[in-house]
Amino acid sequence: MHDVEALAALIHQHRDEDHAQILAELQPLRGVEVAEVLNAVPSLEETAEVLTMLPLERAIEVCNQVLLDRRGPLMEQLPPEVAGKILNGMASDERTNAVRQMCDHTRRVLLPQLSAAAHREVENQLKYPPGTAGELMATEFVRLLPRMTVGEALNQIRAAARNRESVYACYIVEPESDKLLGAISLRDLVMADAAKPIVEVMRSNPVTVGVLEPKRNAVEKISKYNLLAVPVVEISGRVIGFITVDDALDSMVEEQTDTVLRMGGVEAGALDEPYMATPWSILVRKRATWLVLLFLGEMLTATAMGQFESEIAHAVVLALFVPLIISSGGNSGSQATSLLIRALALGEVKLSQWFRVMRREFVSGLSLGLILGAVGMTRICIWQWLGWYNYGEYWMFVAATVGLSLVGIVLWGSLAGAMLPFVLKKAGLDPATSSAPFVATLVDVTGLIIYFTVAKIVLHGRGL
Repeated sequence: MHDVEALAALIHQHRDEDHAQILAELQPLRGVEVAEVLNAVPSLEETAEVLTMLPLERAIEVCNQVLLDRRGPLMEQLPPEVAGKILNGMASDERTNAVRQMCDHTRRVLLPQLSAAAHREVENQLKYPPGTAGELMATEFVRLLPRMTVGEALNQIRAAARNRESVYACYIVEPESDKLLGAISLRDLVMADAAKPIVEVMRSNPVTVGVLEPKRNAVEKISKYNLLAVPVVEISGRVIGFITVDDALDSMVEEQTDTVLRMGGVEAGALDEPYMATPWSILVRKRATWLVLLFLGEMLTATAMGQFESEIAHAVVLALFVPLIISSGGNSGSQATSLLIRALALGEVKLSQWFRVMRREFVSGLSLGLILGAVGMTRICIWQWLGWYNYGEYWMFVAATVGLSLVGIVLWGSLAGAMLPFVLKKAGLDPATSSAPFVATLVDVTGLIIYFTVAKIVLHGRGL
């Protein structure tokens, strides 16, 4: 097992005479493992220098790894002729992803270094908006014609395989229009009689995804139909590329990473580079916005407590349970919002089902509130009976206040946490922005109002 940190340190601290040692250390590693090492090198210049040391085929293999971060900026550090050779050898989708990460000046310098076909492919793929299937697709697929036999199809696949990223499935198209007629797997081709017409073996009406559909649709179809690849088509039915299961998985991981960051109150894209290689200024900037917004929201908590200053002064014991009360509401809200974000992302719940969700969360929140309320009341009673703390003459009413407040606050937290993703999605926003910190802040403020309102009712004339 290679030591990523040790190799990254060797690259970072190397001298000219260390080149041979670096190449020797990297030689037995797989392409993805070399990418892992390069990700751990903080300097782009040093990472680019390693790429120039590697043989061209090896450098192309490494740059084709989705795991390799900063591919576009890396290309900007290479001599244009070297970057052009690497880009020419890369798979079409990975090449386009690298070009997307470059600044406009670098694109103008490097695109003329590409072959005419590669240049044309990049220009065509760049016109598809980010987040669409067109952004994710590869264009290097095997075209088969309906007049072919199985044997002829296999011969064409063998001839084309060297220049293709993958041959998971092959597509039968009309000769003139490239309109998709059917798909056939390699297994079906190998098992079929070589003299049999390919149209008798192919699957008609294969699952497809539109080039301008969200790439999430492609991921869902690959998962739902257990596909290795899904063809990408234009409105006319012309097939222009395909999305593989590994590209779908990478896209899903990237999307889930952004979702997790937003749910944690961090701007999406904060970790486009490895954590250790991300400048502190970027980390601060990406985190500061949410922290300031959440801080301003939490300031309403102080305002809410100020409105009940006299109640706290007359019954100081109430202040003991403020952290317990507000944390319980925030926790229940965070649970609910996490469950609903996941359900909406997987298509398990539709916007039209919001009322059913609200009813379910009402029952769930009420049940959870009763459980926590009973635990809170029991705790106060035990502490009072055992003499561990004296809650005063009206300790039973204090226990009732805490119990009833927990029921109301947990119920409210569950409802708020479940409904916020629906509201945001209806408004065209990402439901993940109803992050756990945001929900917790909202429930903190309203929870205090519920708590002290219940206290005024229950303890009226009994210390208040």
